[in-house]
Amino acid sequence: MDLGIKGKRALVCASSRGLGYGCAKALAEAGVDVVMNARRPDVLAEAAKTLRDLTGAEITEVAADITTDEGRAEVLAQAGDIDILVNNAGGPPPGLWSDWDREDFIKALDANMLTPIALIKALVPGMIDRGWGRVVNITSQSVKAPIPQLGLSNAARTGLTGYVAGTSRQVAGKGVNINNLLPGIHDTDRAEALDGPVAKSKGISLDEARAARAATIPAGRYGTAEEFGAMCAFLCSQHAGFIVGQNILLDGGATNATI
Repeated sequence: MDLGIKGKRALVCASSRGLGYGCAKALAEAGVDVVMNARRPDVLAEAAKTLRDLTGAEITEVAADITTDEGRAEVLAQAGDIDILVNNAGGPPPGLWSDWDREDFIKALDANMLTPIALIKALVPGMIDRGWGRVVNITSQSVKAPIPQLGLSNAARTGLTGYVAGTSRQVAGKGVNINNLLPGIHDTDRAEALDGPVAKSKGISLDEARAARAATIPAGRYGTAEEFGAMCAFLCSQHAGFIVGQNILLDGGATNATI
């Protein structure tokens, strides 16, 4: 399928690996010029080179911490006119409700709620002026069904979801569509970070912890960055103009809900 976005320009945050990389790759394959952002220059440079060699797309790399004011300013200064924004940032650490204090919540809100909002406010006005734009926020299945050990993520990402619910409907008539992608467990570094403590607490291997988690997913496996990226690219396409303010689960059926 021709996604109709060849020649558009995208900013994909936290895109040197994992789900962000999967989104950057899918957009580059669709002919989009991609601005890739991540904190580690070496890892980012390698990922950008791989995409250039693989797709022939124009790839701009900006190594900066997108969750800081200084990092966002650097990225925006080099990004130029952005048609597609993919908001993404690493999730807060797991723990128990009794583990977190105010500063822990502030860090989670900065990374997973306030940073995406700041980028939306910075880039959506230009999209409105040009009459077309797409924003995809990578959040979590936890906004549909909370995950007890991820309380910081539950709170911050649900806050972003509420913001998007209202904002998306205010800008849809200007040709700008904002939606959220809600990943369940995918085969990324994040999965290993979550499975590791489980393996340690239960005295089992990482592979055994992974197998036990996969058994709880109706699809029987972890998702892949490639299939996640494909859904992201579709939401950014010309075919998704009637999809507004939605929360789309990619979790292999793990969230047991009718709606």
